[in-house]
Amino acid sequence: MPTADSAPPASTTTTCQVCDGSVEEFLDLGRQPLSDAFLTERDVPEEFFYRLAVGVCHSCTMVQLVEQVPRERMFHEDYPYYSSGSSVMRAHFEETARGFLATALAKPDPFMVEIGSNDGVLLKTIRAAGVRHLGFEPSGKVAAAAMEHGVRVLNEFFDAGTAARVRADDGPADAIFAANTICHIPYMRSILEGVDTLLAPDGVFVFEDPYLGDIVAKTSFDQIYDEHFFFFTARSVRAMVARFGLELVDVERIPVHGGEVRYTIARAGARTPSDAVAELIAAEEAQGLADPATLRRFADATARIRDDLRALLQRLRDEGHEVVGYGATAKSATVTNFCGIGTDLVSFVCDTTPAKQGRLTPGTHIPVRPAAAFADPYPAYALLFAWNHADEIMAKEQGFREAGGKWIRYVPHVHVS
Repeated sequence: MPTADSAPPASTTTTCQVCDGSVEEFLDLGRQPLSDAFLTERDVPEEFFYRLAVGVCHSCTMVQLVEQVPRERMFHEDYPYYSSGSSVMRAHFEETARGFLATALAKPDPFMVEIGSNDGVLLKTIRAAGVRHLGFEPSGKVAAAAMEHGVRVLNEFFDAGTAARVRADDGPADAIFAANTICHIPYMRSILEGVDTLLAPDGVFVFEDPYLGDIVAKTSFDQIYDEHFFFFTARSVRAMVARFGLELVDVERIPVHGGEVRYTIARAGARTPSDAVAELIAAEEAQGLADPATLRRFADATARIRDDLRALLQRLRDEGHEVVGYGATAKSATVTNFCGIGTDLVSFVCDTTPAKQGRLTPGTHIPVRPAAAFADPYPAYALLFAWNHADEIMAKEQGFREAGGKWIRYVPHVHVS
């Protein structure tokens, strides 16, 4: 499999990756690094950058990046994100797995496939139930972590070719699932051709990803980074899957990661779409999610957050206060690079992920330290990059508040609490 070092440069397009329609750019977040490429000092001279900009297709309304970063640069042997790191997400995926066991997999000898299975956080429950399963995970170390728990993993990308091989070896899948993965993949045609090849006649393809409606409503612009290529709505997903003989039959709003939607896809005519599909599409029309004017207003709001956040951090610095970042997330790369936040404004970022500790944040090169550094001693202010885990973090870090510390947050606007 190619390595990040051998991957080609980013490529730019104004053509929709779903329908070949014309894409109108509405937001430019500037020169950005790979969001999960945490660096050593020797890596800095060779750091990869690209232009992070977003557009909307005039034909199918799909919102997408206008520049593609080669997948080998993002998802590789040293990819540092582990889904099991959050207790909230562990509980979420266990509940999701049990839902499949009670529905799509409640039949003789069922088979489940997960696209982007990460460290096996969901498939561990499927395996424990004795159900045939297979995870596709191209990132070597997280795939190995899943295998250590007995999860069956193919260390490859899912596409039309690999799906055909699995169909030949294992038969059709009763359920194909993906979480925070489908939005990562520009080559959507090959993905959906693979789903069409692998899915059983009465099977379901279920995926959950960040929802454009929430991103716009909350101005959570940091959901936009190299790994998030598409930003889905029910309307755009319905149009996308219909091109491959598939149908959107259900949608469910879920609260994880700042607001996502779980989309359930079946073969056209195999199931009756729920009322929730039409209801969500009507709500999207009312919100104006396909209207370039709405998206330009979102871009304007993003610029205001940038200006307000920089002004706040500069004032705190000038007053002699220390600010520390909390959570070396992929999202934080967008914030720090777009807003120009370096070590002059944020001393360091603390994070629980060992693979990130002792390294530098992408682009802005802020040191990443272990979580214990947060309380040694507590800073005056903490910039919460991992805002989507705020409830979990606030419960864990009560000592910071008791010591007089204050949180800086920038979604949906810059504020201190």
